[in-house]
Amino acid sequence: MGGVLGKGDSPKASVPETKLETKITEAMQRRETAGSSLKSFDSIILKFPRIDESLRKCKATFEEFDEDRNGAIDPQELKNCFHKLEINFTDEETDDLFEACDINEEKGMKFNEFIVLLCLVYLLKDDPTALHAISRMGMPNLEATFETLVDAFVFLDKNKDGYVSKNEMVDAINETAAGERSSGRIAMKRFEEMDWDRNGMVNFKEFLFAFTRWVGIEDIEDEGEDKV
Repeated sequence: MGGVLGKGDSPKASVPETKLETKITEAMQRRETAGSSLKSFDSIILKFPRIDESLRKCKATFEEFDEDRNGAIDPQELKNCFHKLEINFTDEETDDLFEACDINEEKGMKFNEFIVLLCLVYLLKDDPTALHAISRMGMPNLEATFETLVDAFVFLDKNKDGYVSKNEMVDAINETAAGERSSGRIAMKRFEEMDWDRNGMVNFKEFLFAFTRWVGIEDIEDEGEDKV
């Protein structure tokens, strides 16, 4: 396997796509027909602070559903969470989502994994009641934040196939940084941070995990972990 796995990466990322991940790709392709409102990669970067602030506000919700206070949400706690948020997924769909987002296979989702999961729910569910329920949980800006993340992926995925390729990432950054010689290097670094399984293609889930790292969401969960 090429490349060295970094913190938070998992060899599991290299297995073939699950039924759920195929569904995510198809949902993204449907969304991509509407196009993106973003005009440059810089406009995505400018939104980092606001996205970061919005996602951090989910911490209280995460803690509410972490019923045993062990810093992670287990499969049963996730089912309770979905029930309370009125997100109508079957047990099989919930288990698939949990497995897709529990990247370290610890049977417990950390905060950044929970954020990714909620964003995937947003993409998969054309269910206004679920979205209103999420808003009612004290996360009114979350829907707009998730839409920004979807929009960012749509902007990067020029050929609208549900994946971002290395060339698409280079093109997106070059559009912004025309004439800067470092832009290709920046694009490669960003792409490598996203492409865990080194297959040259990034799906929405991989993009979201990279994004939580870029805006520093992973750091929140590390704050108290060494004391355990």
